[in-house]
Amino acid sequence: MNTTIAPGRIVLGTMDYGTLIDTKDAFVILDRFVEAGGVWLDTANCYSFWNDSSGVGGASERVLGEWFRLNPGGRESVRIATKVRHNPLIPHSWPESAEGLSRGAIMAGIDGSLERLGIDCVDMLWAHAEDRAVSLQETVEAFGELVSRGVAHRIGAANHAGWRVEQARSIAREQGLTPWSALQLRHSLVQPRPYGALPEAGHKLLTADDLDFARHEKLAVWCYTPLMQGGYTRPDKPFSEAYDHPGTARVLAVLDDVARDLDATRNQVVLAWMMRQGIDPIVGVSRVEQLDEAFGAEDIELSDDHMARFAQAR
Repeated sequence: MNTTIAPGRIVLGTMDYGTLIDTKDAFVILDRFVEAGGVWLDTANCYSFWNDSSGVGGASERVLGEWFRLNPGGRESVRIATKVRHNPLIPHSWPESAEGLSRGAIMAGIDGSLERLGIDCVDMLWAHAEDRAVSLQETVEAFGELVSRGVAHRIGAANHAGWRVEQARSIAREQGLTPWSALQLRHSLVQPRPYGALPEAGHKLLTADDLDFARHEKLAVWCYTPLMQGGYTRPDKPFSEAYDHPGTARVLAVLDDVARDLDATRNQVVLAWMMRQGIDPIVGVSRVEQLDEAFGAEDIELSDDHMARFAQAR
């Protein structure tokens, strides 16, 4: 295990703000996040069109924008990351009308995000998924232009194949543009069966090659669904069928042993396991208590032996 890897930090996912989580509750969580020393907020221009009666995204960004307006120092306290690619251009018509990653779509997407957020730039802009209907060079040039204009301080690729990310980075270098410097993928301690289909469309799992690539190129790695939507702790939130295999049982047995060793919760150990590898887990919470539990993971120190036991179980 490479112990020189900088540990990850908790990222607050805000996907459900304005839909499943009302504005008042979202503000309480955001206030606590800042109080606890949190830094990164993660959203997207399409959040969450599937839960919004309007059939389009933007609710999450609007809630964050209102929080910024009511907290003048809030923008200086946190960094904001948003995404373009998936927002429906026609209500209730996805993926048919998803905006994509053409230059025009990217520019319109970020303009809409900035307006909703009430800010003039974002700290990270993600390409939310691939768009192979558009030239990769066109996408890369548009993202590079936004960095050169100061509209995005950093750029990254979410749910992309590793080879596409490297191809995009090569194009950027050839054009003298800022390349993508971060990856966002799905990852957790338990893993699905090889070639097992996930129920969520469009999710791309982090692989060992992705992590090796990121470390070699010094790319940041953010991972979503780290706690499996409550699967580690809630009987009413079982893992999907793709995770029903002997490896899951072995991992959960080790997880319980390690949690007892460290006087920690299952969720905290899972998050600590990810951060030990330099991964920033994106945690979505609906209550302050859940946020406090997640932050507790930053104080947990997993040993090399703990990490080896998890590796053997998987």
